[in-house]
Amino acid sequence: MINLLWAGMIVISIIVAAINGEIENITPLIFSSAENAVTIVLGLISILVFWLGIMKIIEKSGFIRIIIYFLRPLAHWLFPGVPRNHQAMSAILMNMGANLLGMGNAATPFGIKAMKELQSLNSNPDTATDDMCTFLALNTASFTLVPTTIIALRAAAGAQNPADVIGVTIAATFCSATAAILSDRFFRYFYRHKKRRQIFIRK
Repeated sequence: MINLLWAGMIVISIIVAAINGEIENITPLIFSSAENAVTIVLGLISILVFWLGIMKIIEKSGFIRIIIYFLRPLAHWLFPGVPRNHQAMSAILMNMGANLLGMGNAATPFGIKAMKELQSLNSNPDTATDDMCTFLALNTASFTLVPTTIIALRAAAGAQNPADVIGVTIAATFCSATAAILSDRFFRYFYRHKKRRQIFIRK
């Protein structure tokens, strides 16, 4: 799907350039954009290595376990259908903790494992459970304290204070996570109310 979106944008750009009589600018822009992309990628290497090292220290020091300890009550409230000692809950907590610290690379495997474990609790494998939908929404709009990748991109692009976005990112991800949780709870209630109403009508 992503490949189709990129291909569509490229084709549309070429068509628009042709309509506006600027088709001759396409080739120079392609080469200059490719050069800029390589420059940004090379600039990201040292910054990402630094931040990933910091995050690895946090992980190895056990600090992430402390964060998970405080996240556990929230996770139990968000995922009432998951047993407390189940492997799915452990994977969910690790994913939430990694996302909170901006450890996207570490969060992804835990997210995949969490979904697999949640599927093992699913009595109807063809339909996602409420907890699976909650996890997907929360993982997509995860609350982040340290936006490592954004900081790295800003630094590679030449920003004087690349970490200035930390406050804005915290506010934005807090709002997105809150919206995700509220939307999830609303649709849970709506679906249950609709299901109860259908059962009442049948009776």
